[in-house]
Amino acid sequence: MFFERHEGGERAVLVHLEGMDESSREDPQEFLELVASAGADIVAFLTVNRFQPSPRFLVGAGKVDELRELVASHEGDLVIFNHTLSPSQERNLERELKCRVIDRTGLILDIFAQRARTHEGKLQVELAQLDHLSTRLVRGWTHLERQKGGIGLRGPGETQLETDRRLLRVRIKQISQRLEKVRSQREQARRSRQRAEIPVVSLVGYTNAGKSTLFNVLTESSVFAANQLFATLDPTLRRIELAEIGPAILADTVGFIRHLPHKLVEAFRATLEESSQADLLLHVIDAADDERTSHIEQVHLVLNEIGALELPILEIYNKIDLLDGFEPQIQRDEQGKPVRVWISAQGGQGLELVAQAIAERLGEDMMQEWLLLEHAEARLRAQFYDAGAVLGERVAEDGRQQLEVRLPRSDFNRLLKREGWQMDDFLKQHTLQ
Repeated sequence: MFFERHEGGERAVLVHLEGMDESSREDPQEFLELVASAGADIVAFLTVNRFQPSPRFLVGAGKVDELRELVASHEGDLVIFNHTLSPSQERNLERELKCRVIDRTGLILDIFAQRARTHEGKLQVELAQLDHLSTRLVRGWTHLERQKGGIGLRGPGETQLETDRRLLRVRIKQISQRLEKVRSQREQARRSRQRAEIPVVSLVGYTNAGKSTLFNVLTESSVFAANQLFATLDPTLRRIELAEIGPAILADTVGFIRHLPHKLVEAFRATLEESSQADLLLHVIDAADDERTSHIEQVHLVLNEIGALELPILEIYNKIDLLDGFEPQIQRDEQGKPVRVWISAQGGQGLELVAQAIAERLGEDMMQEWLLLEHAEARLRAQFYDAGAVLGERVAEDGRQQLEVRLPRSDFNRLLKREGWQMDDFLKQHTLQ
């Protein structure tokens, strides 16, 4: 008999599998935080020791019976698995348990749906949800697989399932086209910032590491920040002023998580491109989290997937107020370059060190020189002014111009090539001693 899906409430029975291989293992504490972020009322938590997942239920038949009793005794409306379920496993479990069953991916999608506030964010979540639903559509329409028959009803047509799949494809295509438009608009904005030579610094990190709190104190903004997973979903950009660098753009992005569903990475590609196109990544890490090493690895996996792992990265170890005897500090590599900053964003400790380290990392490739220009090089002088690179000017005794210029090395090299110069040769002849 066809099983109708229950509309359900929020009383949830949780299922976590131990004994899975390292690549599939999930963190039970993180699972509890995810469920709490989704707003469910946890009535039971079942831990299953199983090394080989069952093709039919993921767990064994005996555990399914135990789950059925838990759902009945606690009047559960929902069973949530801390693992990925196949469409057939979800369908089989719902038939046996007579309640809704969702897996880890469905749980994360639900949290994203709650958090999305902007039009773009809502579109991205809907796209991910529809992609996820398309593989599970058969579950709700198995009783309508056959086409209608009988007098007056015979003839060509499509099943209800086919109709739903077609409508799903149309909606996915519409959303994809809208997001492509968003992507092109973001690309135009990025090109404008590049022309204005404004560097972009992007915050990345595991969810709930404190990115939004740091973003707020650095930009004096009021982006929503809370001690929950995926508090930030929609990207936010703000302008900041850095000593010796000038204006820069700081971008706050969605947090990463272990086994972040690939559909979400694809749906949020337009947003994550803010990270992949940044001049510097601030990798915010929860210094007090026992799992921080594993979380760093997960962030690197996602950065690699969006093509951002090769970008310059400055690690920000946050929440040192939860550690004993830890003072704010900058840690440097052998060349003296800042690689790690220890701070407390919420406590306001070490924030000036973050700004200092960002300025140093962005200023690594900056050139600042006093140049002596010949009378015939007036056009080069004008180009330095057009680039906003002139800090000072004076006239030498012989009437030649002396300019103090400061600009990125790549821009400096481009200006010189335009005038037919190689950088090394130009500096030998034009740098004031």
